[in-house]
Formats: sequence, C-alpha cells, structure tokens
Amino acid sequence: MTATALPDWQRAFGDPVVSCRIRKSDADFQVTEQLGFELSDDGEHDYLQVEKTGANTGWTAQGLAKYAGVSESDVGYAGMKDRHAVTTQWFSVRRPAGDKADWSKLDLPGVRVVLEGRHQRKLRRGAHTGNHFRIAMRDLVETGADVEERLSSIRDAGVPNYFGEQRFGRGGSNLDLALAYFSGKRLSRSKRSMALSAPRSYLFNHILDDRVKSDTWNTLLPGDCANLDGSGSIFKVEAVDEELQRRMAELDIHASGALWGSGPPQSSGDVAEQERLIVGRYPDLTSGLEKQSLQPSRRALRLAVRDLTWEREADALWLRFFLVRGGFATAVLREIAHY
Repeated sequence: MTATALPDWQRAFGDPVVSCRIRKSDADFQVTEQLGFELSDDGEHDYLQVEKTGANTGWTAQGLAKYAGVSESDVGYAGMKDRHAVTTQWFSVRRPAGDKADWSKLDLPGVRVVLEGRHQRKLRRGAHTGNHFRIAMRDLVETGADVEERLSSIRDAGVPNYFGEQRFGRGGSNLDLALAYFSGKRLSRSKRSMALSAPRSYLFNHILDDRVKSDTWNTLLPGDCANLDGSGSIFKVEAVDEELQRRMAELDIHASGALWGSGPPQSSGDVAEQERLIVGRYPDLTSGLEKQSLQPSRRALRLAVRDLTWEREADALWLRFFLVRGGFATAVLREIAHY
C-alpha cells in the first residue's frame, strides 16, 4: 500500500468552507487531557500532570523513567499526544512508599511538571475521559460560504468519527507494516500494536465512509449496535423506536461500526452484511487480523463535539472543543477546512 491507499474520506457537511494553516507554531495546537478519576493521594505511584512543547509522549515517558531511576515499564500514561503541539497530560511513575523523587528538579527540554499527586494504581491506556482542544486556524481563505454556520452545524450534530491520518503513518506506512507483520516479519511490541491498530482503523474508516455516503452515519438502523457516548458500552438494536431516536438526537448514543477481528460480527442483518461486503474488498487485511485472534469490537460512527466555541483574532480563527477519548481533532477540522 502507498499514500494512494488513504482516500479522502467522505465528508458529512459538504466541501470545506475555508482553507487555512494549522500548527504554524506548537502553541497553535493545544491539548489538555481530562483524567477520568480522582487520585487517592496514597499508594506507590507518583502522578504527574506534565505540560509538553515539541515533545512526544513516548520520549517524555523515557525521560521520566530515567530521572526516577525506574524501568520504562513503570511509567504509565493514558494516551499518546502530538509532538508538534502544546499538550498537557498525566503520567504515573511507580515509586514505592518512602522512595520519593524531587520532580521540581526534572530537566527535560520542553517538559514542565504542573501538578503532582499520588495514586494506588498505574495509569493505564484509555483511563482518561477525553481531551480539551484549543486550535488556531491561520492564513484563512474563506470560500464565501458561512464558516460560522458550518461550525454551528458541527456543534449541534457532531462529525463522522474517522480515525485521523496520523493513525496510518506517513503515506500509509503503518499499513505496509501490518502487511509485513501478517507475512511473518518480527516486530517489537510497540510496532506490533501499530501493525494491528492501523488496518482495523482503515477498515473502520471505509465502513464509516459508506455510512456517510448513504447519510446513515448519524442514524440507527435495525441490526446496528448502539454505542453509549463516551464509553465502550454497546447494545444491539432490533428495532428503532421513538426513545432511541430521541437519544440519538441528543447525542447520548450513536450507531457504531466494526473494528474487525475474528469471530461473528456484533451487528446483524443488513448492517452486518454491508460491513462484511466493505471489508471484503481488503482480504489481506481482514485475513491478517482474523489470524491474530483479535476479538471484534465496535466504535461510534459519530463524534460529539462538546463545548464548541470560536473566536476571531486579526490573523486567526481559534476553536475550542472537547472530544471523548479516541476522538481525533482532525475529524473535526476536515469538516471545516482544507489545511
């Protein structure tokens, strides 16, 4: 697979209404992680809220481990964050009782400890609730369409919950990695994770693309699995009644699409058949995933864009919004702008 393997997935609201630049500087893309629980204030793990500029999550975790004199496996974090941004996220570092580190003296370029706490358990992937974003859209060229009308539509209706292009690597390289792994290439643990997540994400985006084209990405169909907003909880939909329609309108639940694996699909009827038809176009990916004995899962087709506000400056349009974990800011931006 090459860069041509990454299509321009179907947009829900039509062509973008502006062109712009994002990430003109790291400060133009700000992300603040929202932790999904309260700290216990005791236990073996230091919890650090860290502000990073121009530093990725893995490199920061290595630096924290080295400073504390522990194994990198003793450092936990809830999610990966962009390097070319100002990001605030939580890390845990296992420090047995009585063995303390002076985090005020940490010297990592672009890294600053904002808050410290203590907790009984290591921070695990996906333990955060979501992320707050503040993003500048600069060098704006408007097409004549109303950008504020587009933003209002997104605030009210959400956006298709596509995986962002960063999931697939430069030019789709993570898909190449997956095919190599499926053919027997040995990979490190971190690369194996990429080799499995990229094809699942790619197949999901095709399923979602089909639902956007048929204008059913924000609609429940008989045979769908409904997803409770902001959670991994799903339930089967045999028939769509007024109560389900109300909850869909309130963005409380969403239709979902398959994250491919081995075993029977969780959807049924025409929905399951259409998903099988779509992923069947990519037998190398589906068979590779199935041979890994991955359990099939589901992901919401729709992404609610909570607390969306915007303000204009002389040279930029600033957006603020909140996305649940797993949501990509690029899924929002692509419905507004060519960037």
